[in-house]
Amino acid sequence: MDLQSLILPLLIVLLAVPLFLQARKQKRSMAEQQKLQNSIAPGDKVMTTSGVFGTVVSTSDDSIDLEIAPGTTTTWVRAAVREKVNTDTAAEAVEAKKDEAPAEADSAEAAVITESKAEVAEPIEQQKIN
Repeated sequence: MDLQSLILPLLIVLLAVPLFLQARKQKRSMAEQQKLQNSIAPGDKVMTTSGVFGTVVSTSDDSIDLEIAPGTTTTWVRAAVREKVNTDTAAEAVEAKKDEAPAEADSAEAAVITESKAEVAEPIEQQKIN
């Protein structure tokens, strides 16, 4: 058998394997998302795909009601929920990060202060007139 007769089967294999693996990954991801959406219950804290955080007040087959602020409830399609959020864990992570690197936080504050003292140049139109 010569090399030219092996090129076509080799190309087919090289293209088919990544497509197969990608399809499996996508199917697994969709199954996890479906499982998440089916597990949403009142009282859960969630984040939507647009980044809105809220607490689930009530659910129906295809929609959920989120309380995004005290007394403010909005209705969302279940598919708009990206993930459940645990606010206690998030707060602990922020505190731990503050404890780990106080010097980095101080340097970040100094950078903000330095940036606020920047001078602003005259507009170009003013420079041409003078």
